[in-house]
Amino acid sequence: METEAAQLIGKGLATFSMFGSGIGEGYLIGKALEAMGRNPDMQGTIFTNMIIGVALAESTAIYAFVAFFII
Repeated sequence: METEAAQLIGKGLATFSMFGSGIGEGYLIGKALEAMGRNPDMQGTIFTNMIIGVALAESTAIYAFVAFFII
């Protein structure tokens, strides 16, 4: 396999990782909003935990984005 082909495969895998991160963030936010709708008294706690979770999921996408340009 040529090195250019291996680089393109690596970039494709990094792009796939960014795509999966976006799906995960959408799922996380949707479930958090659903939980807030079911129990409005816990809104502050759920929102705080949601923001932390989104930041962790977003960091995965940022790492994949950096890897895309390093490869």
